Amino acid sequence: MAAPATRAEVLKIYKTMLRESGKFSFYNYRMYAVRRVKDAFREQKAVNDVSKIQQHLLDARRFLDIIKRQAIVGDLYKFDKLVIEVENDEKH
Repeated sequence: MAAPATRAEVLKIYKTMLRESGKFSFYNYRMYAVRRVKDAFREQKAVNDVSKIQQHLLDARRFLDIIKRQAIVGDLYKFDKLVIEVENDEKH
C-alpha cells in the first residue's frame, strides 16, 4: 500500500494543476480549467479517509496529464485574443 498523502503533496499537485491550467492559450479553456481545479479541490477538502485521499490524488494526477496534453494541443491552434484578455493586458 502506498504511503498516506501529505498536505505538502496535495498542495503541490494543486499548485501544479493551477499553473498548467494557466498555460491554455484560449481564454475560455484556461478559465474553465482553473475554475474546475479549484472547485474539485474545494469539494474534497473535508475528506479524511486515507484511501479516498489517495484515490483523489490519482484522479488529480490523471487530470493533470490531461491538462498538460490539452494545453499542448491548444498551442497548435492560435486564436485572436478576446476583448476581456486585451482589457486585462492593458491594466497590467
